[in-house]
Amino acid sequence: MRLPDKAYDVLKWIALIALDAIGVCYKTLAMIWGWPFGEEVLATCAAISVCIGALIGISTAQYYKDIDAPIPGAHEPIPVPTDPTYKDS
Repeated sequence: MRLPDKAYDVLKWIALIALDAIGVCYKTLAMIWGWPFGEEVLATCAAISVCIGALIGISTAQYYKDIDAPIPGAHEPIPVPTDPTYKDS
């Protein structure tokens, strides 16, 4: 399933910026003011952020698959010594 561009942009902003900022802000204020559940709120925000990030990552991969283009930032595997194509430089 491909997300519409606007939905993708909003979810990406929520996952990368908003949830992390809210979690850290609440955790910090909870320590200062003695509010309850600081760790729990921070961990919940982080878990939701990771989940949204994974879902939009899947959407991005599907988008590039649909248009038959490489995913930006994806790299070819680096050969390792056990790989027969490995050449020591």
